[in-house]
Amino acid sequence: MTNDITPKSPTDAVSPQHDILDRQTTTCCIVGSGPAGAVLALLLTRQGIPVMLLEAHKDFDRDFRGDTIHPSVMEILAELGLADRLLELRHTKLRQLSIRTDGKTFPIADFSHLKTRYPYITVMPQVKFLEFITEEAKQYPNFQLVLGANVQELIVADGGVRGVRYRGHGGWHEVRAQLTVGADGRHSRLRQLAGFKPIETSPPMDVLWFRLPRRPDEPEGLNGRIGSGHILVTIDRDDSWQIAYVIPKGGYQDLRAAGLEALRKSIVEVVPEFSDRVELLKEWSQVAFLSVESNRLPQWYSSGLLLIGDAAHVMSPVGGVGINYAIQDAVVAANLLSEPLRTGRLQLQDLAKVQRRRELPTRCIQVFQSLIQKQILAKALNPGQKFQVPSLLRLSILRDLLARFIAFGLVPVHVKT
Repeated sequence: MTNDITPKSPTDAVSPQHDILDRQTTTCCIVGSGPAGAVLALLLTRQGIPVMLLEAHKDFDRDFRGDTIHPSVMEILAELGLADRLLELRHTKLRQLSIRTDGKTFPIADFSHLKTRYPYITVMPQVKFLEFITEEAKQYPNFQLVLGANVQELIVADGGVRGVRYRGHGGWHEVRAQLTVGADGRHSRLRQLAGFKPIETSPPMDVLWFRLPRRPDEPEGLNGRIGSGHILVTIDRDDSWQIAYVIPKGGYQDLRAAGLEALRKSIVEVVPEFSDRVELLKEWSQVAFLSVESNRLPQWYSSGLLLIGDAAHVMSPVGGVGINYAIQDAVVAANLLSEPLRTGRLQLQDLAKVQRRRELPTRCIQVFQSLIQKQILAKALNPGQKFQVPSLLRLSILRDLLARFIAFGLVPVHVKT
């Protein structure tokens, strides 16, 4: 059996070092209202379990978040009776992943042949998805969402986590809970407070994010381009393109030193259509830098504490699977923990079951991402080497297998009814 990890916290449950404005009690306190936290909150709330969802920001509207909802998640939403309503929101459907290089387009994954009601990737602003999920949860009286709640401390007592303390709304607040879930992303505060150390890998790339205007007559959805040692991915944002400009790991400072004009020139080399608007990039403040990481925790839990999503395993952007694996974590956690939470009999082995169920799929997708990064993306980012699509990716059977793996992962996850 996996050994417990004793959380590290500067305070305990008895003697906080702050004036506490109010103390609340719930069954499950979830920190972080990203896809994993929001979906877990909804699933537990539907089971009649009191849930408090804490989000550090005051809304969900932040730039440069992932926006791909894969067939696996659409199937989960269908099981909840929510898929059709979600699709009433503005979205685009991506039925094929392709690489465009040297003026030619090469399909690498075809989702249209998948045996599912949703043979495509749904591309939708994450802010809309999160608003949709939390609005659904608000229909239940046992759900509470607190925005602007910046969690700073774990409440530790009797050898385990018993809740959190957060700052916001005029001071310090305390939430005590049978279970605390860290769903607070790649820079997880709860992971740090608990003293969990991830196993790091170093993908050979970083990403610059920026926006350029989109004309109504331009293609919808998500598109990828490779050329001149650069990779650009464009994501439809209605009246603008959200653009991911992929660069070699550690190359950001050299790019900054070369200046914005060099960046604008390289963008046009890959996407000539942007020549009429690239001058709108006038300052580096318009460009956000994302250090691409990939890691996983050896252990996702301790007594009273569970980490899921990016807090437990940071995915690289390859395949856009991070959101979907986070949501699958949430579904498995709800399936396995609802009954112990409802009866007040949650034990360490219940939390261990969540990691056991999700660890192999997580490791497999990270190995897959690493392979793609090393065998395809690293070569595409080499300006001295002419990029060629690997011959294996030209085989239709492999494209179908790749589509299924990206769409559903190693093992499909379903909501336990």
